[in-house]
Amino acid sequence: MKKAPSPLVQAPSTPAAAPASSHEPLAGFQYARSQFEELVDLALSHAKQLGAADAAAEVSEGAGLSVSVRKGELENVERNRDKSLGVTVYLGRKRGNASTSDFSPAAVRQTVQAAYDIARFTAEDPVAGLPDPEDVADTYTDLDLFHPWVITSEEAMHIALACEAAAFATSRKINNSEGAGVSAQQSHFFTAHMRGGERGKPGIFSGGYASSRHSLSVAPIAGKGANMQRDYWYSSQRAPQDLATPEAVGRYAAERTLARLNGRKIATTECPVLFESPLAAGLLGAYVQATSGGALYRKTTFLNESLGKRVLAKHIDIVEDPHQINGKGSAPFDDEGVRTARRKVLSAGKVQGYFLSTYSARKLGMRTTGNAGGSHNLTLTSRLTQPGDDLRAMLKKLGRGLFVTELMGQGVNYVTGDYSRGASGYWVENGEIAYPVQEITIAGNLKDMLLGIEAVGSDAYNYGAKTVGSILVNRMKVAGS
Repeated sequence: MKKAPSPLVQAPSTPAAAPASSHEPLAGFQYARSQFEELVDLALSHAKQLGAADAAAEVSEGAGLSVSVRKGELENVERNRDKSLGVTVYLGRKRGNASTSDFSPAAVRQTVQAAYDIARFTAEDPVAGLPDPEDVADTYTDLDLFHPWVITSEEAMHIALACEAAAFATSRKINNSEGAGVSAQQSHFFTAHMRGGERGKPGIFSGGYASSRHSLSVAPIAGKGANMQRDYWYSSQRAPQDLATPEAVGRYAAERTLARLNGRKIATTECPVLFESPLAAGLLGAYVQATSGGALYRKTTFLNESLGKRVLAKHIDIVEDPHQINGKGSAPFDDEGVRTARRKVLSAGKVQGYFLSTYSARKLGMRTTGNAGGSHNLTLTSRLTQPGDDLRAMLKKLGRGLFVTELMGQGVNYVTGDYSRGASGYWVENGEIAYPVQEITIAGNLKDMLLGIEAVGSDAYNYGAKTVGSILVNRMKVAGS
């Protein structure tokens, strides 16, 4: 689907960069950076007065607009605005945390007092504490993450209506809709640490930035009765001018829905399974969860003690790049103020690094990887992939088997790796789609599935903070009729 600016999708009328003065709120916000700094200063100063040497405080604000339509009529208009101040106090190896949405000085002091009292009566944790000074991001660059969308509810409604209308115009068989929606969201924050009663020195973190995320989606319906089918499509970007056109989103969603008509069950079998690229991102997400610190130190993962071991097919690499300009998963530092950096987390199928916060790293006797809060811009690639390995070529590689385009239910046991999900998609014969299938279940074990990746397509798709092409797994169980 072409990502072209739409006449209806207007570029922001205010600059993406912060204004010259931090004393004025950014577009769409009520609070300025300087006000956030004052609130953090008040919180940390009060923590010091109470006797805490180490503490952290963060202030954030979010704002947005969501508009939905259905069958040519406006359904909902929602505006959200939220704010929060969180305080963490350390008394030696004791930790207390409290938060509030009240920014009055009295409320800030009460919140600090609550965090302090919690720390006093909490059991000691030998690994609790601020990140080590050598891991802190003393400086960081602007990654161009803030692109406010100055849009009215009426303008958003017209975009959503155009998207749904394009779906209906694709075919007379599109006879209903679950609706179309437009969302414009933005937020900003500031956080700072106090270490040994001091602030604003190297190794003592302070910083923050603004970010945005906008989206457009539609879910058309075709057919009637038992042959009724639905599908959807969407576009999500940090900058509104990068969104796909409403017409393109609507048309593609309709084409996906039409392709599912006259779906049938298939007999229970074992066969290769090709995961469409958006679903392949879910396999990458499963790998991330299985190699994340919390699961590792609790030993609740099927990839426990996997560092240096081959856990994916030997032609697979995974790279994390937190510093992509305008990236959906970009971050100059993690949720603890630890610097982030580009790294290869998996090479030739072997685990090169985990996803660790300061706390989980200490529990494992390791060093933080700057992943407090999650992973950043992951890309999974295969050394076997050729430029011409688009979806059509991947179907040829599949030959005879199942092409999955939708998964339902959770059905993943991260302790054992057992995987069982409801699915729908298409049966493929001789490298060509034969017919749509529905009401089936695919099952296997993630250990075998990851090692059994035979190919990755060049049809790379960015799903949030993950980019991957379609993935072909050599064999899975398919439960049908």
